[in-house]
Amino acid sequence: MDGSSVSFARMNGCGNEILVVDMRESKTRISTAAARALAEDPATRFDQIMAIHAPRIDGTDAYVKIINRDGSEAEACGNGTRCVVQALAAETAKTQFTFETRAGLLLAEEHEDGRISVDMGKPRFGWQDIPLAEEFRDTRAIELQIGPIDAPVLHSPSVMSMGNPHAIFWVKGDVNDLALDRFGPILENHPIFPERANISIAQVTGPTSLTMRTWERGVGLTRACGSAACAAAVSAARTRRTGRTVAVTQPGGTLTIEWREDDHVVMTGPAEWEWSGRLDPETGAFTRDDPVETETRELG
Repeated sequence: MDGSSVSFARMNGCGNEILVVDMRESKTRISTAAARALAEDPATRFDQIMAIHAPRIDGTDAYVKIINRDGSEAEACGNGTRCVVQALAAETAKTQFTFETRAGLLLAEEHEDGRISVDMGKPRFGWQDIPLAEEFRDTRAIELQIGPIDAPVLHSPSVMSMGNPHAIFWVKGDVNDLALDRFGPILENHPIFPERANISIAQVTGPTSLTMRTWERGVGLTRACGSAACAAAVSAARTRRTGRTVAVTQPGGTLTIEWREDDHVVMTGPAEWEWSGRLDPETGAFTRDDPVETETRELG
């Protein structure tokens, strides 16, 4: 590995597979070829790469570029943001951070118990803000279904933006009983979503709890999606299925989502460090640190 390599950490946020890459001292960018190579290797397979760049705005701690498994760029990733917080908190001893992303500024905080909260900002409900390809005055439930007209498998999703587009299909039965791996790609690329969409199926399990699964735009089936959890919680409250604070359980674990009275959505959950190493941002070639170095839990 030559001098152009950068440090990175393999982490997960509630099961969301994350690579946190330190690009603060690098003059290059992570290439599409590198992202694809990392995604294809079982050791570094990821849902998102969180590339940390030097801050571009005064008062922020970093600019974070978010790259999906297919090489496309995402606007927001709450689970990945928690991983960035844990990595930088270990390096700097800070507990509060402000990050610039394509979705705007994200505020985050590490708590004494190790859990991390991320202010994901305000949800957007206007059809042109999500965006949708045609006007719907009420986005709490839009006309969209899959399956036979007289007996659709999924229908009438709640749609909204949490910095990226989401469609939440409500089901009464077990979310594991539906073939989301079959329906997800069709719905992600449906013409109604000009920028594609994250597709979730969700079941209300109580006045303060949901269970859900997500087909993530640019990723596929995922064990967790933080922005989808936020979208499901907000949509549940907006349609009077739950209150404004909800425990959202996904295959990778449970997140607490609060839709505050000031309209901001705050997500709280864990982040887990797995191992660290160095990689070439042009090719995706990487090496792993030895166990002693990994235990330092630092990017640099």
